[in-house]
Amino acid sequence: MPSYSYRCVEGCRFEAIYPMAEVPQETECRDCGAVARRAITAPHLSVADSSAFRLMDGAARSAHEPEVVTSLPSAAGPARRRSVTHNPLHAKLPRS
Repeated sequence: MPSYSYRCVEGCRFEAIYPMAEVPQETECRDCGAVARRAITAPHLSVADSSAFRLMDGAARSAHEPEVVTSLPSAAGPARRRSVTHNPLHAKLPRS
């Protein structure tokens, strides 16, 4: 939800959060209780670049629109190389 700035006649300033459809033009000041009117302020714009937005959009899209797989990956594809360890403690770890 967006935040809105308010200023009362006494000079107090504060921010309040309202749904866009329910933003009042006047509200009670949280500090002194006087009538506070909504102040016009600059919008809070993001400083993220386009690659950051693509990453955020892709993460959000994959949450509710995952890619559909129609077949198993081919066996001729790139093989995963398993690293060989000689530490005896690693033998106790579960295998995948």
